[in-house]
Amino acid sequence: MADEAVEGLRRRGSPCHDGLAGRLAGYDSSPARLQLELQPSRWALRLLDGDASYSLTALCVVRTADGRWLAGRRAGWLASWARRWALGAGGAVDLGESPAGTLSRELEEEWQLVPERLSVEALVALPSGLAMLVGLATVADGAEPVPDDEHDEWTWWPADVARWPEDIDPRLRTMGELLSG
Repeated sequence: MADEAVEGLRRRGSPCHDGLAGRLAGYDSSPARLQLELQPSRWALRLLDGDASYSLTALCVVRTADGRWLAGRRAGWLASWARRWALGAGGAVDLGESPAGTLSRELEEEWQLVPERLSVEALVALPSGLAMLVGLATVADGAEPVPDDEHDEWTWWPADVARWPEDIDPRLRTMGELLSG
């Protein structure tokens, strides 16, 4: 099934970069630290609906010092969330990479931004079978993102989540509300 999903990406013109990435095999948490145990896993497993085998992805949500949120509309050729608005930057945890380091790497690759502050906020099991490490990056109020080709539009959403566009995926609003608290 993973081979079929990769071939489907090729047919729609999406780059196919199937290889190995990190998979969450276990974790240990305390109020002061989160330790993840990772194993190699095939990247394409994240394309399978409901059986991503806890492939680990990292999402770096971005806010300015005055509280605005970086939102980008994902390009149509992407494997996930194509033509939809998303928060920040995200991607697979590469083999041998610190998952917290993935947050910074993805932010720089996708938006050419370097955070003033970066924190790990959550480890979430998604219904798709992915495990997601959620980080929160703060950038200067005057930061000017430079989007990569994964985004065809971007904007700063207001600090108040209730003022975000009404037509966005409700999961984004929920995430914003949780990260605001």
